[in-house]
Amino acid sequence: MALSVETESHIYRALRTASGAAAHLVALGFTIFVAVLARPGSSLFSWHPVLMSLAFSFLMTEALLVFSPESSLLRSLSRKGRARCHWVLQLLALLCALLGLGLVILHKEQLGKAHLATWHGRAGLLAVLWAGLQCSGGVGLLYPKLLPRWPLAKLKLYHATSGLVGYLLGSASLLLGMCSLWFTATVTGGVWYLAVLCPVITSLVIMNQVSNAYLYRKRIQP
Repeated sequence: MALSVETESHIYRALRTASGAAAHLVALGFTIFVAVLARPGSSLFSWHPVLMSLAFSFLMTEALLVFSPESSLLRSLSRKGRARCHWVLQLLALLCALLGLGLVILHKEQLGKAHLATWHGRAGLLAVLWAGLQCSGGVGLLYPKLLPRWPLAKLKLYHATSGLVGYLLGSASLLLGMCSLWFTATVTGGVWYLAVLCPVITSLVIMNQVSNAYLYRKRIQP
């Protein structure tokens, strides 16, 4: 027996709500897991995985879920208020990422190791640079008068698309980091696979939330 349109809509919203809740929990849980594993303060390097997971797993996930009608923790705020919270979270993520990048560069200098010698390092640098450009682009959306020749609808579409790419770059950097000697020396077996699943799950949720709640709607508009 076919489901009614209303029933399908309820099921769809319930699934999106459940996936959004899972993304909140997984992003927070993964960040705490990395912090416990790294023991920040035990060494200069220990701050790098903590700050990067805080930036690309927790803060960026929360920044993107702010706009989700089913999963946002700030649904009571106006669209403008959520936009400002989104920008603040993204700025905090960028600051954490820059600090994490700076500390690992300093760590490698002290040890005399080469920079950008791994795919993790290259992906991480690209993700941080992309995050910086993304935050700069967000200023134009907060203050559209700065870009009077650009239609606001197109700016939002470009920003959403670019933001999704940047988030996936950050997730890729986290995944590659879990293949590093530091991580694999401590985390093995089923726990390693569970850890790897964390950025995969949040990436799938964010891709679905952004594409369905924003990009798809923009695409079908005349």
